[in-house]
Order: sequence, then structure tokens, then C-alpha cells
Amino acid sequence: MPQYMLLLFADPSQGPAEGSPEAMAEWQAWGTYTQGLKDAGAFVSGEPLEAPTTATTVAMRNGDRVVTDGPFAETKEWLGGYYVIEAADLDSALDHASRIPNVGYGHVEVRPVMQVPGM
Repeated sequence: MPQYMLLLFADPSQGPAEGSPEAMAEWQAWGTYTQGLKDAGAFVSGEPLEAPTTATTVAMRNGDRVVTDGPFAETKEWLGGYYVIEAADLDSALDHASRIPNVGYGHVEVRPVMQVPGM
């Protein structure tokens, strides 16, 4: 079955305040959403990511490794986490993405996982 990566983007300032009852309710919604993916047999993997301030970017330039603190690009919206799911087709993957708890103030990029022969 095809796999899709759901990349979760949001501007944290648009969501519930950390530690608020609304934030706690959203965390519960994430647990419910994840369990729903598992119950549907769609869940492959998924994790939340730490804030961009914890990121380190690596590049190679002229044979030298260049390491930079922080994300590659500065934006208001962050990549906050991901899911890898199995879905029959793109429409099915989009249905799963539309139920993600923060889709009301963020967005989800849905991208097919490339199938590489022999890997």
C-alpha cells in the first residue's frame, strides 16, 4: 500500500498557549488522532519535533562541513512533527490529514513516500 508523509506546519503563536486548558485538550486530541490512525491500520510512524531553536543545519561546501545553529530558513511557521501513514490513495491520505488537530491554525503538507526499488 502506498505511504504518505504528513508534514505538520503551524505558527505556534496561533495555537493555544502552552500549559493552558486548551493546550491540554489539544494534546489529548493528538493522542485520539494517533490512536485513530492505528485503529484504521494507517499508522506507520510519527513524532513531534522540538522547536526550531534546537535545530542544527549541516551542509557541505567546497569539501568542508558547515554546521549552523538553527533551522535552514527563518519562518513564523515551523515543521512541528510528522506522520508516515499507509493509505490506499491520495484522497484517503488527504482525509486523514484533514482531521489533524491543529489543521485549523496550521497546515499539513501531504507527500507520497518515494518507492525506491531494492531498498
